[in-house]
Amino acid sequence: MTESTDPTSTDPIGTNSNTDLSTGPEPTASAPRRLPVTDLALVVLVGTSGAGKSSFARRHFAATQVISSDFCRGLVSDDENDQSASADAFELLHYIVGKRLAAGRLTVVDATNVQPAARKQLVALAREHDVLPIAIVLDVPPGVCIARNRTRPDRDFGPQVVQRQHRELRRSLNGLEREGFRRVHHLRGEAEVAAAEIVVERRWNDLRDRTGPFDIVGDIHGCRAELETLLDKLGYLLVRDAQGRPVDAVPPAGRTAVFVGDLVDRGPDTPGVLRLVMGMVGAGHALCVPGNHENKLGRALSGRQVTVSHGLQESLDQLAAEPPEFVAEVRAFIRDLVSHYLLDEGRLVVCHAGLPEKYHGRTSGRVRSHALYGDTTGETDEYGLPVRYPWAEEYRGKALVVYGHTPVPVPSFLNNTICLDTGAVFGGSLTALRYPERELVGVPAEQEWYAPVRPLASEAPGGREGRPLDLADVAGRRVVETALHGRIAVREENAAAALEVMSRFALDPRLLAYLPPTMAPSPTSRREGYLEHPEEAFGAYLAAGVREVVCEEKHMGSRAVLLVARDAVSLEQRFGVTGPGAIWTRTGRAFLDDRELTEAVLDRVRAAAESAGLFDELATGWLLLDAELLPWSLKAVELLRRQYAAVGAAAGAVLPEVLDALRLATERGMGGLAELTERQRRRAADATAFTAAYQRYCWPTEGLTGIRLAPFQVLAAEGANLAVRPHDRHLEWLDRLVAADAAAHPAEPLLRTTGRRLVDTADEASTAAATAWWEELTAAGGEGMVVKPLASVVRGAAGEGRPGRLIQPGLKVRGREYLRIIYGPDYTEHLAVLRGRVLGHKQSLALREFALGMEALDRLASGEPLWRVHEPVFAVLALESEPVDPRL
Repeated sequence: MTESTDPTSTDPIGTNSNTDLSTGPEPTASAPRRLPVTDLALVVLVGTSGAGKSSFARRHFAATQVISSDFCRGLVSDDENDQSASADAFELLHYIVGKRLAAGRLTVVDATNVQPAARKQLVALAREHDVLPIAIVLDVPPGVCIARNRTRPDRDFGPQVVQRQHRELRRSLNGLEREGFRRVHHLRGEAEVAAAEIVVERRWNDLRDRTGPFDIVGDIHGCRAELETLLDKLGYLLVRDAQGRPVDAVPPAGRTAVFVGDLVDRGPDTPGVLRLVMGMVGAGHALCVPGNHENKLGRALSGRQVTVSHGLQESLDQLAAEPPEFVAEVRAFIRDLVSHYLLDEGRLVVCHAGLPEKYHGRTSGRVRSHALYGDTTGETDEYGLPVRYPWAEEYRGKALVVYGHTPVPVPSFLNNTICLDTGAVFGGSLTALRYPERELVGVPAEQEWYAPVRPLASEAPGGREGRPLDLADVAGRRVVETALHGRIAVREENAAAALEVMSRFALDPRLLAYLPPTMAPSPTSRREGYLEHPEEAFGAYLAAGVREVVCEEKHMGSRAVLLVARDAVSLEQRFGVTGPGAIWTRTGRAFLDDRELTEAVLDRVRAAAESAGLFDELATGWLLLDAELLPWSLKAVELLRRQYAAVGAAAGAVLPEVLDALRLATERGMGGLAELTERQRRRAADATAFTAAYQRYCWPTEGLTGIRLAPFQVLAAEGANLAVRPHDRHLEWLDRLVAADAAAHPAEPLLRTTGRRLVDTADEASTAAATAWWEELTAAGGEGMVVKPLASVVRGAAGEGRPGRLIQPGLKVRGREYLRIIYGPDYTEHLAVLRGRVLGHKQSLALREFALGMEALDRLASGEPLWRVHEPVFAVLALESEPVDPRL
């Protein structure tokens, strides 16, 4: 395998080219021919009419991979042989080919393609999409083609057409590689065509099956001692030769090192670094991509003329003292390096200078050049160095891109990218990223080995303030990938509704790390007098295979998410804002209009968390809590006034007069009014119960007096999605929080305990006890309870090659009197109708929003950029505008 190290060349593609352009007589033997084809390529079939291109394509490629000029001609004219439609047909063919290549699909063009002009357009398409153009020439004698065409009535052109095409084919054979085809497979005669075998090869940069874990090391530049120290700190065991030189490093626990290039130049021991890295790569303990310095050194070692600058002379001088055999090994090692790697199912890309998403997994000179050098604005700075184009600021790809090349004093994540060149050779440090942990490990340089032209600090990236969201991150139809529920679609009209709320009313998006999901009600009860009852919730979980559930008291307040900072520094470091934190609603709006009251609530929670030791135990400077803030009237006073109080007042004003009129009519001897009177009495009693029901959740407050906060889940802390922990663990943390607040403020505690019962859904006594508890809660005016799998995140039985479906994270079981508020004063008169309510959409919505919320917390815990965390949060709000019965 030989590959040019020139940046305009492409990466190695798997095997040597099978170019064979001899034009001798047709072989008499049908020796098998293996034709390597890269898994992402544009395959161009070249041959005269009747050469068997369509049959060859059907035999070796999937029908969807083959784009035929005849088929396209038929699409635009209803006649595959209508030559007058050829221009439109080829315009369509090129359009389809472009779409397939953009999507990363192997594509085969079935047309004669014997003329250079026709092939030129296809090569240009391949280059536009950074894929390999491959030609397969079916060089069948003209007589055979003419005879085949005679058997097809649709081929009514004369033999002169085939003869002309064959002449054009012969003239083209020696120039196909010059036209830009990376491989040319020349099949001579019927026998060789029939014996050919297509072998689809994976691109050399495609290592998606390697899932890690990885230790990705930044630019080394000849700093061997620092590399040894870093590998030792990462847990690698150095292996030395007889001279004591490190020649390998054995990784711990199946990990693999990945080097981002620039191993050489400037530093004190380029040969030592190369010997160690080459040994690790050779032993399978490491991967390595080339840097621009390796590219230049490789050209110099191959005898090509290069400008000796930027530390190259140091490498050449040091290698001059090494044996010629070692220098030859270095030359071969550099020559075979691949520009970038796709790893971990495409979730990780490693290259030297960064790579936009459109180049991931592609193979062309342009891709290699960007991977080696990056892109520039065409300007130079005050030091005479090129100004780098800030591609990472615009990056929105799904894969984490890890690179080096441009020294920074401190590495930081920017839009799912991170630069690991921390200037070891300039006296900075040598840095590695542990993946998937996203943990940075560094060691300081032993000294400044090489004076930088530009001060290291000048390349420091902006803080979190300098990473604004982009409208393109959320606008239009969106599909969000979640770990728990796969791909979740957000319709364009729903995204527009969410954008209105987010842009006009919501808090700073840097703070909105989570929005709580909606919750599904339990299956409808058939029990007399009930619409919801615990037995259906227990039965649903038992049927799903969930034995352990927790029943949590449902507080009748308003859902609130609290971001509580231990101190202002902690919040600024993680979220880029100052202050004590924030409290927001299910739609991302500030919960309280009074800033001082908000800060007072947060200060009480912070003090309780400090006293309870939660900050220290969770090793965090902030906590994200899910809670209910009471009373209901604190946030819903307008709703109460307009909707509920109005109904109660109307009923209170009208029904007593109706009953008085019925009483007078009865007293005057009018008969037949007993049934009507009884019905109106029930309506009056229902109205009284309705008013009493909502009034239980309303009381006056002044400052903190009268306010109660009932937290029920600790969602996240620094570096951790805590929502995946079992619910009993959350409640234990929160019991300590409540106790700490009560101890500090016994006369007026702010925090309120969430009552709970642990239940075995297969045990009748256990479910009966929980049901009795629910009846006590609701009889005393409580809203009801939420039944949750104890394990927080639960899946059903797995299918073949597929994870089991996600089980509902919670089912709310509301009491009869609370449902009177929701469905109206006399809802019990209409239970037969209400039992026909459709729950499927609400259940689907609950699962999707839960998965999005967990995805946001996962991304927050992993330190992903703001736009990645905000994406699922925004999607939760967008889904809330889907039409669904609000009473469910």
